Amino acid sequence: SGTGAVANHFSRPGVKVIANDLLESSYISLKCWLETTAYDSERITSLINHLNKLKTSGQNYISKNFGGTYFTPENAKKIGAIREEIETLQITKQEKAILLTSLLYAMDKVANTVGHYETYRKTLDTTREIKLLVPDINVQNNQNNKVYNTDANELIKEIECDVLYIDPPYNSRQYGDSYHLLENVVSWKKPKVFGVAKKMEERGHLKSDYCLKSAPEAFRELILDAKTKHILLSYNNTADTKNSRSNARISDKSILETLRIRGEVEIFERDYKGFTTGKSNTSGNSERVFYCRVKN
Repeated sequence: SGTGAVANHFSRPGVKVIANDLLESSYISLKCWLETTAYDSERITSLINHLNKLKTSGQNYISKNFGGTYFTPENAKKIGAIREEIETLQITKQEKAILLTSLLYAMDKVANTVGHYETYRKTLDTTREIKLLVPDINVQNNQNNKVYNTDANELIKEIECDVLYIDPPYNSRQYGDSYHLLENVVSWKKPKVFGVAKKMEERGHLKSDYCLKSAPEAFRELILDAKTKHILLSYNNTADTKNSRSNARISDKSILETLRIRGEVEIFERDYKGFTTGKSNTSGNSERVFYCRVKN
């Protein structure tokens, strides 16, 4: 589900949205946007104002490891101080999810990156001061929702739904590598980091089968286990690029063969300018949604 943009679009009174993501940083955002059914907005506003006004002194885990690279030294100190302060607050799990989501979104706005954390830009010119904002949560839409932080292929065996929307990774680029810094901040275990990108050594639990050669088998298993009436799969057509890491792990042929086991399939497509590091040829790139009306 990522951070829940699609799920939130369909969340409304009388509807139950079930959302899942393997990354804890995405899960925290899902809990904020989709699972908050009631909260004290004045209290949250007061807490965020408190975090924004924190004074920083000395180095901390974030400033030592990510200052001057992913963030300015000043913002890195502030992020570390805010994260430490959140751990000391007397708050509920739901309030913590809201505060962490506010911090993650604020970090992303001042990060010296190109949209992910595989690396940082050489020129540190993202200099505006970090500021947390109060999330605008529509609690009336969330009364029936449920979010998870687990393997989708295991969760699918436990749930039923009218519409199943799937947006898996397209290629070999693991999301745990792309968003390791956000995972690090949420888990707050303060592990040692290594390399230019400052990644955590222990990231095996974040690896998705959909980024491996086993992706077609994982997809087939998911589809066959799905108890649903409609299946929608969002999948980019990056099947053949100059950079093999960007190549799609599941071919269109395999997708269609698998979906047709369950019913008739239509493909909806539009041009899409995908992210590129300059090593990939993205001409002819398109975003597709495969739709299957389930009969079997």
